[in-house]
Amino acid sequence: GLELSVNNHAADFSLSTMLGPPISLSCLVQNSSQAEELLWYRGDGQVDLKDGNKVNISNICVSPVTESDNGVTFTCKLARDTSVQVSVLLDVQFPPQLSGEESLQIEEEKDVTMSCNAKSNPQAQTAWYKNNSSLTLEQNRYQLYQTSEVFQLSIIKVQKSDNGTYTCVVKSPLGEGRKDFHLIVEDKNPVFPKEAVIAAVVVVTATVLFGIVARRDKIFKV
Repeated sequence: GLELSVNNHAADFSLSTMLGPPISLSCLVQNSSQAEELLWYRGDGQVDLKDGNKVNISNICVSPVTESDNGVTFTCKLARDTSVQVSVLLDVQFPPQLSGEESLQIEEEKDVTMSCNAKSNPQAQTAWYKNNSSLTLEQNRYQLYQTSEVFQLSIIKVQKSDNGTYTCVVKSPLGEGRKDFHLIVEDKNPVFPKEAVIAAVVVVTATVLFGIVARRDKIFKV
């Protein structure tokens, strides 16, 4: 019977590729006795095709291949019966895209968060280091947060001993990425209680007023 094939696959399949180089997808009508119009979809959106690229055979090109193409499904369908279709899932593989450094100045006893881009395919292993040594996580002081795209380290109420260089390392079979955070813990700014300041202002004001009144009485006596 009538069927379609994409890159010689008559059933849905996954296509592994790398970032950059373009890929071509060719959809072909099999076992047809008449001209058949073809449709292409990227996800749920229909792809615009030129008139000479719609009948019995249709080709599309993804160029260049980017991270946003990872996990996207391209589907070729028969126009008069869209249930006849073949889909290809793009598996775009790429190493961690992580580099550079950042300086953070934070006041003592405040919280700080360092955040890394951990996006890669296949998913990477992640780790934190302090001054090139594995970071020992102190309970209730360090908090880790991780998704497939973000890797974060939070330090609660930083201390002077937290000064140093923290390195986020993201490793995958395709490569490694790292980012340095230079943490500088500054002295805590003295905080004056609001009530004490108000009381001091009141006392000074009252003292000045009493002084003026006392001097006035003395002047009148003279």
